[in-house]
Amino acid sequence: MNREGTAMLTRRTATAALAAVLLLTASGAAAGRPAAPEARGKATPQCRANQVRVAAVTVDPEAGGYPNVLHISVTNESKKKCAVDRIPTVTFGELDGPALPEPFGQSGPYVLAPGKSGHAAVRTIEDLDDPETRLVDDITVAGAPAHPGALFTADDLDIDGRIRVWEPVTTWWQPTFAAAEDILENRVEV
Repeated sequence: MNREGTAMLTRRTATAALAAVLLLTASGAAAGRPAAPEARGKATPQCRANQVRVAAVTVDPEAGGYPNVLHISVTNESKKKCAVDRIPTVTFGELDGPALPEPFGQSGPYVLAPGKSGHAAVRTIEDLDDPETRLVDDITVAGAPAHPGALFTADDLDIDGRIRVWEPVTTWWQPTFAAAEDILENRVEV
């Protein structure tokens, strides 16, 4: 075989090996794990916006809460399990961008059985006296970025005046509000 033929055979072998590694990695077999249910065709369907109910309330400071934390929830009102995004989409008035996830991470499914809820805690602002504070009249909460979400005004949330916001964060959906609060516990300032 000449040099050109050897080089072409080497490239084909390398390409085939790379394709095999990528295929094994995608299926989870490379790490010795079974493929994820989604890879086996058993993915839970995404919840449609009309299948979920979204709620938001302030955390009462007199009950040990913080004036800059909201509890939000998403409830599956359909008769079948479905998935929302594991990171709630929380936006503030006309400001750009949603609350950042805590912990930082990428989108993924959060499966809700019929009638079950996911709960999250949203910190609207860390330092209530921050000079960068923005004031908004409302927030929108959605179970997934593609959902229009539900709008909550400052009045709906029993907030005097306007909602204070700067560098907001939201937990991922959790099975309880207590679990969501635990995530923010060391990050919230009064």
